[in-house]
Amino acid sequence: MTTRTDEIADGIYRISTHVPEIGPTGFTFNQYLIDDDEPLLFHTGHRHMFPAVSAAIAAVTPVERLRWITFGHVESDECGSMNELLAAAPGAEVAHGGLGCMVSLNEMADRAPVPLADGQVIELGAHRVRHIDTPHVPHGWESRVLYEETTRTLLCGDLFTHFGNGPAVTEDDIVEPAGVAEDVFGATCLTPSTGATIRRLAALSPTTLAVMHGSCYRGDGAAALLALADDYDARLTAALA
Repeated sequence: MTTRTDEIADGIYRISTHVPEIGPTGFTFNQYLIDDDEPLLFHTGHRHMFPAVSAAIAAVTPVERLRWITFGHVESDECGSMNELLAAAPGAEVAHGGLGCMVSLNEMADRAPVPLADGQVIELGAHRVRHIDTPHVPHGWESRVLYEETTRTLLCGDLFTHFGNGPAVTEDDIVEPAGVAEDVFGATCLTPSTGATIRRLAALSPTTLAVMHGSCYRGDGAAALLALADDYDARLTAALA
């Protein structure tokens, strides 16, 4: 496995580890570090990736400066090294939606997590991060995303998951590759609210989509999100036919 770090928006760094054994062309596990007065990490990575991820964080800012540890939903690749990071950063707190805290994190986190209301904003300094609840999108009752308002970056978790070890940022289509991965994994909850939830994210008009598995996208994020919503609606219609 190799881990690399790239700045994908002003002060936002993608830490990416490529695992070649997963899928036909390998699979990346990405974390996002927002370097600011109160540094925030979105996704922790698996527990066994902690040495590589913490070293990548330290190349940007000392790990002990971390203030916020966040992730989309409770899954080992999203929060596996949560407690290792809490130990390494004494002033850090886990922040998640109220539901995720109640159902899982109050028991799992070594320090009490901070529950966030839908739409609540964390001021990091130059960056402002908004918490948005997205239940079951792409999966998990407690799912949520973060939107960094200053750079218009949507930290979109497992949305747009795709294979390969492409560039850190692309302007090419990521919807079709996401469909290929969905055909393989079938990881997304297909419900009547899936498309509607993604369309609400499109209304933010993000210019950067920070993807957890695959390349980030720079361009018309609203159009990409609307196309993704259409794809999931079509899949649901086909499943019900």
